Amino acid sequence: MRIHENGQVELDGIDKLILNAFMEDANIPVSQLAKELSISNTAVHQRIKKLENSGLINSTKTIINPNVLGYSTMSFVGVFMDKPSSYKTVIRSLEEIPEVVEAHFTTGNYGIFLKLLCKDNMHLMNVLNQKIQQIDGVTRTETIISLEQTINRQIKL
Repeated sequence: MRIHENGQVELDGIDKLILNAFMEDANIPVSQLAKELSISNTAVHQRIKKLENSGLINSTKTIINPNVLGYSTMSFVGVFMDKPSSYKTVIRSLEEIPEVVEAHFTTGNYGIFLKLLCKDNMHLMNVLNQKIQQIDGVTRTETIISLEQTINRQIKL
């Protein structure tokens, strides 16, 4: 791995293999990975540490299946604000709503674009009407319900 002056990381083949293995299964034992790559456990550990220190590995976490918990309605919500300077205040309020799993400050029609997970359409309607639309600075919302997520992946290395 090489880090350029602008902070961009350049990966070598071994780094890519390690990252692809961890993106597939973050629980893969380092010893198994070292054996598959024909390098020492220490070398794998050192490379992982360098990748973490470079900021390329953002975090390792368990990803749950929201459907198993009854969250079967995924939606995307465009949030219109009274003025762009309301952004930080609106975001602080949105952070308090557990159904909001992503928020993006965007160009275009919406000031903020959200991804929500709800149990059903009634739950979604309640989150929209009783929570999001009640936030000071939010003038209106526009909602798109996802019927099926067909692609879910990270950037290819």
